[in-house]
Amino acid sequence: MEQAFTAEQACRLSNCTHHQLRYWDKVGLVSPSVQPTGGRPGVRRLYSFRDLVALRVVRSLLDNGMSLQRVRRAWDYLRREGDMEAHLSDVRLVTDGQSIFTVSSDEGEIMDAIREGQLAFFVEISEITREVEEDVTRFELDRDQFLTMLRRVEDDVTEERRASGS
Repeated sequence: MEQAFTAEQACRLSNCTHHQLRYWDKVGLVSPSVQPTGGRPGVRRLYSFRDLVALRVVRSLLDNGMSLQRVRRAWDYLRREGDMEAHLSDVRLVTDGQSIFTVSSDEGEIMDAIREGQLAFFVEISEITREVEEDVTRFELDRDQFLTMLRRVEDDVTEERRASGS
């Protein structure tokens, strides 16, 4: 079964706000794929690892000066052209703050996801994927350590109650 992350966990692991997650879901930019809300209030959003990578990529593009409208147009292009069907870590994006380009390492092609323009920097999704994997591992380790500590405290309390009841 695919690993699922709550909206709270997705915020922490992607450096996005709750408002961004809700808005991006509403406009269809990045929606939770494990459990979408379908616009229904009270339905818990559950994100996949791939969703976390997509959230962080979108956030990275926005942080580097791209407008949300341009990011959305590029994301729509990537979906239409099938680049999103490949593993996200295999996709390379280049932007100059105005356009977003996809770079094909196989064919050496650079495709403008918005319009013609010049190149400035790469957003390496493989690096973002690696960072998300590390953050998820740290998160799971912290959670497991916390649960172990809670069990120990619970055991200590139970032991103290038994000892005081005797």
